[in-house]
Amino acid sequence: MIYKKFRDVELSALGFGTMRLPTIDGKFSAIDEKLTREMFDYAIKHGINYFDTAWGYHDGESENTVGKILSEYDRSSFYLASKFPGYDLSNMGKVEEIFERQLKKCRVDYFDFYLIHNVCEMNIEQYLDESYGTMAYLLDQKDTGRIKHLGFSVHGSIEVTKRFLDKYGKYMEFGQVQLNYLDWEFQDAKLKVEMLDKLGIPVWVMEPLRGGKLAKLDEKYERELKKIRADETVPAMAFRFLQSIPNVTMILSGMSDFEQVKSNIATFDSDKPLDARELKAIFAIADDMIKESSLPCTACRYCTSHCPKGLDIPELIRLYNEHCFTGGGFIAPMVLGTYSSEKLPSACVGCGSCEAVCPQQIKVSEMMKDFSSRLK
Repeated sequence: MIYKKFRDVELSALGFGTMRLPTIDGKFSAIDEKLTREMFDYAIKHGINYFDTAWGYHDGESENTVGKILSEYDRSSFYLASKFPGYDLSNMGKVEEIFERQLKKCRVDYFDFYLIHNVCEMNIEQYLDESYGTMAYLLDQKDTGRIKHLGFSVHGSIEVTKRFLDKYGKYMEFGQVQLNYLDWEFQDAKLKVEMLDKLGIPVWVMEPLRGGKLAKLDEKYERELKKIRADETVPAMAFRFLQSIPNVTMILSGMSDFEQVKSNIATFDSDKPLDARELKAIFAIADDMIKESSLPCTACRYCTSHCPKGLDIPELIRLYNEHCFTGGGFIAPMVLGTYSSEKLPSACVGCGSCEAVCPQQIKVSEMMKDFSSRLK
């Protein structure tokens, strides 16, 4: 197992994410405790020492299961991370109540790592609002040693990330971003990594395989990957990409079966970053994958000055592309949940004024109609 130095500790470069644990009969809240225990035991015996859970994972059962299993091991043998669930606005103002409950669920006296969870468009105002007392309380817990290291995770835009860091960056010891070779450009992961690097904040990676999308590819893309490195598996290439980014310290993988655990650990027996030629090739594959299902908007913004409803068409196309490529997901609905009804795709009147000036000849009115139907 590769280890990375973080302040005064040595962390396994591969962390065990617990959002996708094995379940019984496909019921999300019914975690298969026996299989999970076997997976954890193998992981610990083969060098993984970082486990990541959260209040909402598996409908609240992840913390319970993780805490129960890890309580069977010496507390000094693992590092545990959980998060304040600000993705649910009803939790704002309840940080103390939730934190105390999390410690009990996880059967620990302290968290090695604790995160402000899912900073995004939906909650940035509440996270920045000091009247809720979220940051003040967490900093107090850090002072008393019940939080050893404080960080954040972000699914929001570059602008949202910047707003959060402008206010709280001085307190953040690590930043967790959705990062993989597909989202390097597609989700502005590159810019987020650069932003964190400038502030000296190490990067924690979530969704290294994009929810499994990069674990198994179409045959044509798999063949292209094999041209880069014939001896690597498809998932391993995604991890090798991440090993190529200097300020990445922790790579979390939400492993849901025993084979994934064994395969991922085997990959992290060695550090084999991609070279410049290999990086260029893997980005070309990512571009082709995205173009296959995305509208070719260049954000020239010719369209916006011609829209009678004042819609931010390039941003709506960006969200549409994400939603279509992912096959749904929470990012587009999360962002659009902050929009007024007059700015949603459904507000498009289909006049075609934007289409008349679009250099890419995008059928915007058709996109808006399809997007609205997908969001229902």
